[in-house]
Amino acid sequence: MIIFGTKGYLYQLAILTLVCGHCGNPSAHTLRKRVTKFTLFFVPLFPVSTKYATQCTFCGAEQKVTGEQAEQLQAQAAAGGQHGAHGGQQPYGQPQQPYQS
Repeated sequence: MIIFGTKGYLYQLAILTLVCGHCGNPSAHTLRKRVTKFTLFFVPLFPVSTKYATQCTFCGAEQKVTGEQAEQLQAQAAAGGQHGAHGGQQPYGQPQQPYQS
């Protein structure tokens, strides 16, 4: 008898300040990566699918993003973390990146 299946893993990659495409508010968004792995005898072996999404902390709306967009957002979060005076957050004077599906 062989026991196989899948298991999902959720990783939080970054927290960004963006303008929400659903509610229109500038708020924090979490960038998440969901990986589904094939399991054999409850041991995860290899990834079957990888999906990225952002979630607005104001309204809770979830927006799917591509792998390229996720890399760009992650780079934006890393660059934003180097501004010592602002504590990693973008000030309202700078343009924020709106996104829509």
